[in-house]
Amino acid sequence: MEHHHLSPGDWESIQADPAFRQLVAMKRRFIVPATIFFLVYYFALPILVGFAPALMERQAIGHLNAAYVFALSQFAMAWILLALYLQRARKFDFMEAQIVRRVRSEFR
Repeated sequence: MEHHHLSPGDWESIQADPAFRQLVAMKRRFIVPATIFFLVYYFALPILVGFAPALMERQAIGHLNAAYVFALSQFAMAWILLALYLQRARKFDFMEAQIVRRVRSEFR
């Protein structure tokens, strides 16, 4: 949709639309907790290495210590979050396409 064809009033009516509000709320309910989880998980490694070095130096798997296992787990965590977001994004995209089709038909 070309945004410059919509007036500020058109945008206000879109923002007031219940389907648009539902879409924004659904995205927020996923993105905010996922971002908080990611940041806590990501910064836990340097914090634990700094404040609990004895714990992070323990052997975990073979010759790898807990710090290395934790660091490697961050790759898996990022991929899992990516997969979860892609799964949700399909629904977000479908809802957005419905809203765009309806808005285009209303503003023609």
